[in-house]
This record gives sequence, C-alpha cells and structure tokens, in this order.
Amino acid sequence: MTNNPQAVAVRNIGEGPRRVLALHCTLAHSGAWRGLAGRLSDTAFIAPDMLSHGRSPDWDGVGDFQDRSTAAVAHLLEPGMDLIGHSFGATVALRLAVAQPDRVRSLTLIEPVFFAVAVQDAPDLLAQHDADAGPFAEALRAGDAALGARLFNRMWSNGGPRWPELPEVLRAAMTRAIHVVPACRDAIYDDLAGMLLPGVLDRLQIPCLLLRGSETHAVIGAVNDGLARRLPDAENVVIEGAGHMLPVSHPGEAAVALKTLFARSPIL
Repeated sequence: MTNNPQAVAVRNIGEGPRRVLALHCTLAHSGAWRGLAGRLSDTAFIAPDMLSHGRSPDWDGVGDFQDRSTAAVAHLLEPGMDLIGHSFGATVALRLAVAQPDRVRSLTLIEPVFFAVAVQDAPDLLAQHDADAGPFAEALRAGDAALGARLFNRMWSNGGPRWPELPEVLRAAMTRAIHVVPACRDAIYDDLAGMLLPGVLDRLQIPCLLLRGSETHAVIGAVNDGLARRLPDAENVVIEGAGHMLPVSHPGEAAVALKTLFARSPIL
C-alpha cells in the first residue's frame, strides 16, 4: 500500500459505545448506511466516502485502487471496532481485518465481490457474471461513462429505480465514479493482496458474518460460501427477497443479522 494516502471525507452516523467502521459499495457513498445504522441502537457508524465518491476527492490514478482505498481508511480502524463492508467495500474490509486482526471485534462482509474465490471454486458462475457484465464493459471501452454507469446500476440494482427515475445528482455521482470499477478488477479477480494464500484468513479468529440477498447474482453465493469455508468462525446468512443492495433495500433484516453477530462479540 502507498505511504502517502489521499485523505477521504468521513460521515458519523449514530452514537453509542459500539463503534463500527462501515465501507460502502462502488457508486454509492457513506450515506448509504443511514437506514442500517438507524436500526442499531447504541452504535456509532464511522463511514468514509471512497475516493471518487461522495465528498471525497477523485482518485489520482496512481497505483492499485484497492491498495489506495485500503490505505485511505486504515487510520480509521481503532482497537475494538466492528468492521463492515459492502461489495467492493467488503474486499477492503477483509484486507483491513487481515492486516490488523487484533483491532477488529467482528467482521461483516455484505455481498463481497471478491471474485478470486470464484476463480478457484466456481469458474462457471464467474464466467456467467463476466458475460452478464459484457455490455457495461463495452460501454466503458467505448468511452461512454454515462451508459456504463447506467448498465452497471441495472445489473446490480435488482429491481431498484430505473436510470431515468434517479435524481440527476445521483446519476452524475455514479457516472463520476464508474471509472474505478475496471480499476478494481485485478485486485478482486487475481487476489493481488494474497488473502487466499494458505494460512492468511486463519488470522481472523473473530466472529464473522457473510451476508447476501437471495436475488443477487449467483457468483456472490459462490464467493460467500467459499469464504465461509475458509474463515475460522463465520456465519453465512441469506436475506430472502433481497438483491445486491440489501443494506439499503433491507436494512431491517440486515440489522437483525448484525445484532446476532454483535451478541457473539459483546463490548466488555
């Protein structure tokens, strides 16, 4: 990771003795955690905006984006924190936990796009994902960022509002951030950080929660199932009726799962 991280904006949501570092998904921002945080009493969410997202500056294009994203938020991880990540944010959360396991009280990975697991466990499902993502990738290769953002949102929003129904400010924010998606590819497909090397995930001797929606892309199920087999103490939970954006669409159900996890990792 770089020794000169870019500074990112941080939002604080809620108050309480339990402190959660929450890392949002690509094309979203820290405010996406409001619904979930509002259903967890006595809990303070520390939620940064990823580079090129929300109120944070644009990524400067130097180095690997997952490296830069991890370096940008590492200083926010305090001893005794619960760590939550969604989608690409979940891959950053896993990196932080592996690097500093003594600081993490519990780890929650929501719909992690850590496709290196599927490379090993379910290459057929990964191939189907890549085929489904073809139109989005082609739009970006053609230089049409707005169309790329529209197609990427359609693929992962699972019945959410259609692009013309979204506020212009949200469409603009997604278009601004869409360039980071291909920049994440090597890290999440090839495991550049080496998290799947023998013994690495064994460091996480903490309660872990793997959370996904029943209506998400099948490759996410392969990723969560694979991580559940590799982590020492992981619960694998499926939220019925939810898709990839379950922290936003199903915050109540997600909160129930987190409360169960937090009961396994009490604040002493």
